[in-house]
Amino acid sequence: MRMARYAITGSSGRIGRAIHRALLGDHDVVGLDRSPCSATSMIGDLCDEDLLKRAFEGCEAVYHTAALHAPHVDILPDEEFERINVEGTANVLRIASEQGVRRVVLTSTTALYGYASHDDGKATWITEKTTPQPRTIYHRTKLAAEALACDASSDALKIGVIRMSRCFPEAAPLMAVYRLHRGIDARDVAKAHLAAAQADFGRFGVFIISGQTPFNPGDCGALKSDAGAVLRERALDLAEAFDARHWTLPHSIDRIYVADKAQEVLGWKSEFGFAEVIDELDRGSSEVLPA
Repeated sequence: MRMARYAITGSSGRIGRAIHRALLGDHDVVGLDRSPCSATSMIGDLCDEDLLKRAFEGCEAVYHTAALHAPHVDILPDEEFERINVEGTANVLRIASEQGVRRVVLTSTTALYGYASHDDGKATWITEKTTPQPRTIYHRTKLAAEALACDASSDALKIGVIRMSRCFPEAAPLMAVYRLHRGIDARDVAKAHLAAAQADFGRFGVFIISGQTPFNPGDCGALKSDAGAVLRERALDLAEAFDARHWTLPHSIDRIYVADKAQEVLGWKSEFGFAEVIDELDRGSSEVLPA
């Protein structure tokens, strides 16, 4: 029996590697990136159309994770963001369609909500219905890539967009709290991509992917002014873990990214919450930085 074939752009990156690992073994996986990596079998740029054609040939789905990110802002010119994040995405979508690919999953970011999370009076409850208010060229080009994906979607090429929340190594106390409202593990992000490649959501769907939150909209005022008290009520296990390590709970939380739609439509749920952050710290994992 022939194994299904999948392509990953940005396969040398954090999310690309996580998707590659989740697929490997049961599937034929082609990794494409400008940088060498064990997860990458084809080296090249998104604007190399011949390379994309070879990579996508015979693929069931393409996971498009390749992009410039926030750390590149003010280092690389805006034109390079446009070339990679917008023109590169247009190439991926067009060639995927030409090659008969049935599904594209585009990696996007909750960062594109930008100014929408700025409210002096309360934390912002952010869902897919919240209007993005991008602040930087990174945010704007990712939003533009999403618009291209929406326009390219059809009955023949269904496209899912994964707006993932914060997902990179940082100080353990910060990372642990973020898992409750604006953070996610790369393995959970990979599972969401795989789910979006299979789920029935019509031609086009956008999904926030973030850690499962214990909060509800009624907590937003108190989260802004006294987050520690809310955490002791809604996440006592975390508060006790902080006390045991002499860590300080945050005074204020400004946003909550809500992943309810992904749970309902994709059948996805985050697995690696704040307890995993603390376990990884204790194991000396490079995924978590010391307090």
